Amino acid sequence: MMRKTSVILLSAATGAALTLFVTQPRAVFMGSSARAATADTYRQLNLFGDVFERVRSDYVEKPDDTKLIESAISGMLTGLDPHSSYMDAKSFRDMQVQTRGEFGGLGIEVTMEDGLIKVVSPIDDTPASRAGIMANDIITNLDDEAVQGLTLNQAVEKMRGPVNTKIKLKIIRKGQDNPLDVTLVRDNIRVRSVRARVEQDDIGYIRITTFNEQTTEGLKREISNLTNQIGGDKLKGFIIDLRNNPGGLLEEAVTVSDSFLEKGEIVSTRGRNAEETQRRAAHAGDLTKGRPVIVLVNGGSASASEIVAGALQDHKRATIVGTRSFGKGSVQTIIPLGSGNGALRLTTARYYTPSGKSIQAKGIVPDIEVLQDVPDELKSRTDTKGEASLRGHLKNDGDEKTGSQSYVPPDAKDDKALKLAGDLLHGIKNSASAAPTPGGDNKAATDKAKAAN
Repeated sequence: MMRKTSVILLSAATGAALTLFVTQPRAVFMGSSARAATADTYRQLNLFGDVFERVRSDYVEKPDDTKLIESAISGMLTGLDPHSSYMDAKSFRDMQVQTRGEFGGLGIEVTMEDGLIKVVSPIDDTPASRAGIMANDIITNLDDEAVQGLTLNQAVEKMRGPVNTKIKLKIIRKGQDNPLDVTLVRDNIRVRSVRARVEQDDIGYIRITTFNEQTTEGLKREISNLTNQIGGDKLKGFIIDLRNNPGGLLEEAVTVSDSFLEKGEIVSTRGRNAEETQRRAAHAGDLTKGRPVIVLVNGGSASASEIVAGALQDHKRATIVGTRSFGKGSVQTIIPLGSGNGALRLTTARYYTPSGKSIQAKGIVPDIEVLQDVPDELKSRTDTKGEASLRGHLKNDGDEKTGSQSYVPPDAKDDKALKLAGDLLHGIKNSASAAPTPGGDNKAATDKAKAAN
């Protein structure tokens, strides 16, 4: 999970000057132990310089200085914990596109098959859908360049580009004797991180796949659409599916949680120093008007997903159903390093649920555990090891927990967690459902909603 930093570092030279300005006056008052530690650090830096020069002069082939330095920085950060890392300029741009959820492109979801690009589906109201691109179309050429030999990421990068620029696709379509040549004009594409449908005629099902800058907006839109589509009198409640959601932006996790709460703390983050503690609280305005909420989680639900599940669980605003979540209880800050220099992804804090609990290397324990029936051929691949199994992970007090089922049946009729959620919202009791009533702490808001219906 990541949060956007409000402090943007300037150029490397400016940053160095600022550091000297801050630290030099303090050096005068350093004790002997502090001076010794500083001297030892500089000795180690001199060692790094010696190794760097030896590699440059004696390695069997002339190395790339930039790659040597980037690798050294990367090694320093990855040695801290599994989530700190260095991003070069390209990786930083890709990360920004991912978290922004918006880019110049064609609007097609694609996969790689036999070395060619296969269309999974076009996104509604995009250049691809308007041009008649269909699921299962095979893209063989991009601007007359064969895609054979490109990786999926390389092909996707070629299809993205500035808005209003053109690209020509050669497409093989089943049932067509000859390839199709289609010219598309790139447009502004928004990644759909929120999808919704009506379940059992009277339940709103909302799937959140990631937490990017579009997520809260998409959630609000789908809550409104489902309420209107089903009808306020008929709507039994909402199922929020966070299974296999790897997380994303802290701010979006806070605003998504706030969408279901009237008041109270959502999350607190605590850095190395006590004064760095920050608390985020909910504002009045539950978008569901107190209707019951079920949240689905599993071993693939991490980070921002766990913040939402933890906040709603602690406030007894939702019943959590599924299997124990991943257990990533740390916050990463993205720190740009100046034009062309990429950025640091640095772990800067741990986060805590409203009850003051850290889920680091433990995860969110569901109110009702539901294990799916996994096909035999998938049983060895459907458990997620969790944060506690990652080498170098931040430790937590008490017993750490590893491993949890992350399988979600592709057919909704086989989804035991989804079925149980529906039963709970319909008031059907289950032997496994000894859990708080969804929205139990919001009785006043629920009664008000009933009165208004």
